[in-house]
Amino acid sequence: MTAVAGKGRTSAAADLGPRERPSDAGEPRMRAVVVHGPGDLRVDERTRPVPGAGEVLLAMEWGGICGSDIAYWKKGASGTAELAHPLVLGHEVAGRIAALGPGVTGHRVGSPVTVHPAQLLGDGVLPERIAGRTNLYPQVRYLGSAAFTPHTDGGFSQYRAVRAEQIRPLPAGVSTEQGALAEPLAVALHAVGRVPDLRGRTVLVNGAGPIGSLVVAAARHRGAGTVIAADLTAPALAVARAMGADETRDLARGDVLPQDVDVVFEASGAPAALGPVLRATARGGTLVQVGNLPGAAAPAVLGDLVTREITWTGSYRFVEEMDDALLALREGLDLTPLITHRFPMARAEEALAVAADPAGGSGKVMLRLSDG
Repeated sequence: MTAVAGKGRTSAAADLGPRERPSDAGEPRMRAVVVHGPGDLRVDERTRPVPGAGEVLLAMEWGGICGSDIAYWKKGASGTAELAHPLVLGHEVAGRIAALGPGVTGHRVGSPVTVHPAQLLGDGVLPERIAGRTNLYPQVRYLGSAAFTPHTDGGFSQYRAVRAEQIRPLPAGVSTEQGALAEPLAVALHAVGRVPDLRGRTVLVNGAGPIGSLVVAAARHRGAGTVIAADLTAPALAVARAMGADETRDLARGDVLPQDVDVVFEASGAPAALGPVLRATARGGTLVQVGNLPGAAAPAVLGDLVTREITWTGSYRFVEEMDDALLALREGLDLTPLITHRFPMARAEEALAVAADPAGGSGKVMLRLSDG
């Protein structure tokens, strides 16, 4: 999250979703991708939102499907956040400014933008020991999240009103499709930034899904020497190689992880991977946990954490790195190899099914939000 997340703060009870007004035959409507419960995804018609004071109305163009979107669709929950009512999915989004609400300055209708998906609740004050690390603030509304009731609708819709402070203009030459990937790229850049200096160092990325492949690209962008990617599927490894990996290890075909690696990024989130990954980390090396581990008890082999004196550090969302992501895109970082599928909004359920299939070989699955 950036410093903007502390501005325009809202109460937990505030409904940050599209404003619904009494139906009127002449009222503008729009379509939105809405999850109603486990396995119940619909493309609903809703009233087009109107930007209020301090808000900007966006005509959405592209959205990237994330693991949390899949979790809400398949299970009706993501982590500890459970659906209490229908939710518009999507937090990896970009589009163009369609209208400005009262009091908004510094933005122009028609400009291509992406959206910082977070807003802090309450006073935004953090303990001094974590000052500035707003990603660790305990109460945050996030686009497309059921963490609070009413939920915070996401951006998988034709239009979305957001706080002006959440807008991030896209640099010249960066498309809205690439701009929709600034949020997951920021997650990867934050993970890479948990290691002070990667220049010239050997890096292993375990798990070559979309976030893992973005970590590959981010590590390469930050000057890593040799980048090795490991996964259980050949298509994922092909994406990782296209994103900058020097070597790949196909664990399903009998390849093994390298040994004595300076810096390891664990991006699979699989407890069973922790033992081999710790063993791959050099003595005195660093392991960054990027993949979300289960919130419940799970078996894992952790002995090497102690005997090899490994520094094991977590990485959660991001702080200022969304701006860094846009700068990297402006400088020419190409995320096109990550995108393996594109679907129109009308085929949203098919798109989520493709993204959720571990054997399907998908990288990032994109939804085109500007038409049906």
